[in-house]
Amino acid sequence: MQSSAGIINGCAFYRQVMEDLNKGQIPFLVGGAQMLERYTGISRDVKDVDLYLRPRQVQSALEVLSIAGHRTEICYPHWLAKAYEDALFVDVIFGSGNGICAINDAWFEHSLEGEVFGVPIRFCPPEEMIWSKAFVMERERYDGADIAHLFRSCGERMDWRRLLQQFEPHWRVLFSHLILFGFIYPTERSLIPDWLMRELLGRLENEMEVAAQKPKLCQGTLLSRTQYLKDITDWGYEDARLRPFGTMTPEEAARWTTAADPSSSSK
Repeated sequence: MQSSAGIINGCAFYRQVMEDLNKGQIPFLVGGAQMLERYTGISRDVKDVDLYLRPRQVQSALEVLSIAGHRTEICYPHWLAKAYEDALFVDVIFGSGNGICAINDAWFEHSLEGEVFGVPIRFCPPEEMIWSKAFVMERERYDGADIAHLFRSCGERMDWRRLLQQFEPHWRVLFSHLILFGFIYPTERSLIPDWLMRELLGRLENEMEVAAQKPKLCQGTLLSRTQYLKDITDWGYEDARLRPFGTMTPEEAARWTTAADPSSSSK
């Protein structure tokens, strides 16, 4: 657990980074623990702050933060950079580890006003955060509970059609979370629109009537960077992260995969 001094220092650093970006006129959105608390009321220890930026503005943001005295680094060119002060850091997110969830104008158009550490900011919209979190199914981290809590808290005002559109063509991932939500909260199932469940059920029925197509494709790599490696290295499956199936180059996928905890690759 962080000491009170550590928490105070962290808040000051996070506040400074957001103020620097505001002064530099770099648009950003806040996600992570602060976003979750805003939408669901669930509080977590603040270990870092997640800031979401359009890819085209990342380099300008890092220049602004560097001039302000913060050490910066592009950790993964396809989705993540960081700004540091000693042991503290801020994640600068402009995509997702699996290459699916790009931060585009829609994130900003549907964002909500708020305040974090006394700084006026805008929060990531719940629909886009659900889309991003839905693919996080590592053995050591699973964001399904966050998604269920967002469905519960935001379901009545959710733009379900936009959410479905975001998941195309990975609608099965959304469907899996919707089914689990009905299991987790049996008395809250009405928060999920009937038309959406019927639409996805219809798609499932249609798929059952269509023969499987080649090549053999493993989309598990979109959910976990380590748990489906044997499928693509030994069992003859194509990696769904890679072009033309996904958006990543072999180099980007290899870098993202090898950065995982080595002990997790065999789990």
